[in-house]
Amino acid sequence: MPEVTVIGAGPVGLLLAAQLHRRGVAVELLEQREQAGPGSRAIGVHPPVLAALEDAGLTAELLEHALRVERGEARSQGRLLGTVRFDQLHTRFPFVATLPQPATEAILARAAPAPSRGVGVHAIHLTSSEVRLETCSGQRRSPLVVLAGGARSRHLVYRSPEGRNYPDRYLMSDAPVPESAASRTAVVHLDSTGVLESFPLPGNQRRFVTWDAPGASPDPEHRRIRMGQALKGRAEATIGEVTGFGVRRYVAPRLRNDRVFVIGDAAHEVSPIGGQGLNLGLLDAVTLAPLLAAWVRTGESPEADLRQWERRRIHSASRAAALAELNTRLGRPAGAAAHAARRQGVRMMLGPGSGRFFAHAYAMGLDLHA
Repeated sequence: MPEVTVIGAGPVGLLLAAQLHRRGVAVELLEQREQAGPGSRAIGVHPPVLAALEDAGLTAELLEHALRVERGEARSQGRLLGTVRFDQLHTRFPFVATLPQPATEAILARAAPAPSRGVGVHAIHLTSSEVRLETCSGQRRSPLVVLAGGARSRHLVYRSPEGRNYPDRYLMSDAPVPESAASRTAVVHLDSTGVLESFPLPGNQRRFVTWDAPGASPDPEHRRIRMGQALKGRAEATIGEVTGFGVRRYVAPRLRNDRVFVIGDAAHEVSPIGGQGLNLGLLDAVTLAPLLAAWVRTGESPEADLRQWERRRIHSASRAAALAELNTRLGRPAGAAAHAARRQGVRMMLGPGSGRFFAHAYAMGLDLHA
């Protein structure tokens, strides 16, 4: 029997399994998917995560492949509204490291035990001495279980797993750009038609995310045309595949029920506009691992530390969700008067004094484990 079972072999589950394995804990990692997902979703690894992973040697591996983004700009109609200077933060890693999520997962996977793939979990039953899992391959038992299976696995532990759905829709594409446009500066265009975000990636590529009208055609070619229209006059790129996504907010009131823990998107889901969802989950994992290892080593639950961990992670997720909601509201289309007010508001946000605070916030500095 494993000492800890982790459900979900995405980046959060992989990191937790790797951290436990590093501490000598026998870990079983279960994953429903037969293969790792090929798509690139989250791309930014923030300073607190880089600092937390340094001792394990993972930060050096991530930075070997990543691009270091030291600043961001907010623009409207081509004019600069303000600048976010990550390079002026008083932190060990004053930048955001960007790389495609499959690359991040590959690095974490090399440090984690190999997952048992094709194993879907249908139910979790808690007893006084163990946790029993009903899976597609039969029943499994474990003293401790951590659910890191993403939002789709949330129904296994919460009675009301839906969260709040926003009306907003977005288009996303990773595209090669001319060498002249391959800077290390992130750019957010705030225009009356809605937001266009442009984030640098390794290999002269940038990720583009733009607001999309709810109900617009999901046809791939139609999406590509709308993305091209959003880039017109604001960015130059060769657009290929374009995907669409919606926005949802969910912050669980509890992350633990005795021997069962919930981390990552299964526990909290925030708007990807701002890029903090993955980092929340990674901080969940890296801060939970030593507490579970202590429980396994001593045979006793470190109750005080686990209660503090749960409070801090919930508060941190709530802060990230509030910041993500602000970003979502700022990125919507607006009439002339509202757009003028938005431009002035962003100038004030990123101006002298407050600009340093928002750089701190956008770099995950408000997380209580930062």
